[in-house]
Amino acid sequence: MLENAMTSISVATLSTCLMETKQPVLIDVRRESARQASGTTIAHSIWRDPAQWLDWKDEVAALSGQVVFFCVHGHEVSQGLTAALRAMGKDARYLEGGFSEWQKVGRPVVEIASVSSTKSETSA
Repeated sequence: MLENAMTSISVATLSTCLMETKQPVLIDVRRESARQASGTTIAHSIWRDPAQWLDWKDEVAALSGQVVFFCVHGHEVSQGLTAALRAMGKDARYLEGGFSEWQKVGRPVVEIASVSSTKSETSA
């Protein structure tokens, strides 16, 4: 139980972190079908297909700073990827409640860009 508290981040805390100079890298790991059904994501997040995590885990581990994974509800997908990246030595967290909690409390979302889904969703 304590381990989850150390590896998760609340919507309120993430919102505060996103206003700071050094922001975490947000990685949308919702399955493609859920992502497309939603049509929206968190601004400046990047999407990575969770089914292909072995192909991109080293790239994410090499990023500077903290990474925050979010899936639909903050359960198996984002928690599993957080555990895997932490085992590789990365400062990784998952968003408590996932994207659904982010939306539920009224945090801003952006439309998914029609360009490559592995790039940033908005211009930095």
